[in-house]
Amino acid sequence: MPGRASRAKQQWPKGDSSWFVHDRFGMFIHWGTYALAARHEWVKHNERIKDEDYMKYFRHFNPDLYDPKEWAIIAKNAGMKYFVITTKHHEGFCLWDSKYTDYKATNTPYGRDLIRPMVEAFRSEGLRVGFYYSLIDWHHPEFPIDRIHPQRDDKEFRKNEKHRDVRKYAEYLHNQIEELLTLYHPDILWCDFSYPGPDGKGKDDWQSEKLVRLIRRICPDILLDNRLDLPGSEDFVTPEQYQPAQWPTDDKGNRLIWEACQTFSGSWGYHRDEMTWKSVKQLLWMLVDTVSKGGNLLLNVGPTARGEFDYRARERLEGIAKWMKYHSRAIYGCTASSYTPPPDCRYTQNGKRLYLHFMEWPFGGTHLPGLGGRLEYAQFLHDGSEVTFKDNDTGPWGQSHGLPPKGSVSLHLPVVKPNVEIPVVELFLK
Repeated sequence: MPGRASRAKQQWPKGDSSWFVHDRFGMFIHWGTYALAARHEWVKHNERIKDEDYMKYFRHFNPDLYDPKEWAIIAKNAGMKYFVITTKHHEGFCLWDSKYTDYKATNTPYGRDLIRPMVEAFRSEGLRVGFYYSLIDWHHPEFPIDRIHPQRDDKEFRKNEKHRDVRKYAEYLHNQIEELLTLYHPDILWCDFSYPGPDGKGKDDWQSEKLVRLIRRICPDILLDNRLDLPGSEDFVTPEQYQPAQWPTDDKGNRLIWEACQTFSGSWGYHRDEMTWKSVKQLLWMLVDTVSKGGNLLLNVGPTARGEFDYRARERLEGIAKWMKYHSRAIYGCTASSYTPPPDCRYTQNGKRLYLHFMEWPFGGTHLPGLGGRLEYAQFLHDGSEVTFKDNDTGPWGQSHGLPPKGSVSLHLPVVKPNVEIPVVELFLK
């Protein structure tokens, strides 16, 4: 019938996710002129700052301590396998030497491109490259004022700027993404974000269909996020600042490729006075919990205005590095398991190796349902020391008296918790 093909759901090509679902752990980096304000990356929006007032951060941007090689080594030591950098955030400031704007790092007192040396440094350490690019731009003269613009409540400003043309802005957006992809050929592209509806912006404003075709033409294998307001075009979905209760699925129940993006504290950009920082144990548990549900974790760092990771970020990353040195094989190549873990535990699994992660340490042992007769060997992952176990064949009488159920396995554990943040027992299945 005429028109049937046009009404059919668009089948978008996909990137190469094979490495992504293996590597599991990446570093997000939010960095821009908002690092000088040091009070949240949305400071321009939150405080309704006008362009002319916000320019003071541009005029004083000079990250003289910036050393991308050091960043890359820190990320590598923490076990991260890829990184995603905010090439442009909502403020509109560009970290690379774009030919389409003057609002860029090369025109600040620093005077140099920040992206090229970063890409080279991380690639030299074996990490894959990801770019975040904001669909929103509060600096661009053709970006129409909407419900999240810093001048959203200024009626006079809205009236004077009503001539702004989103089509001209979309051309700028497409040109910059084409420039980034052509110059650097990243492995991941994060486009952020759509907010369709009254006084918002969505796929028609970004010209998302045209943009996705452009992206796939230049980088066919690139992995694309789900924030272009174009269902089906994404390679992975991106729950932000929360942990899904289970593996995310589509409306048909099919499991999705997914990546949780999380912060150390309550801000993505550098926030000097924000003190709700998660502990190393909490951060590691987010990683374990994510992989146990088949996902990736993208953990964010907000560098300072001088170009360093601050002391709190360094402390956490050093703690993560210490744990990952001994436990990375319970993360890389692992996914969810069909077995049910004991309370306060998570399983990750890679083939016939099942990894039992302990959030809380039990007294003397624990029972593993469904594994009776299926274990060949067990050991602590941090030191390779044997963990003894026995299969349980307790009948109904024993179960009614609180003994382990038939078909379970009892692990015999030391009374004192091993000296690691989250102990892991590696279980070898028959």
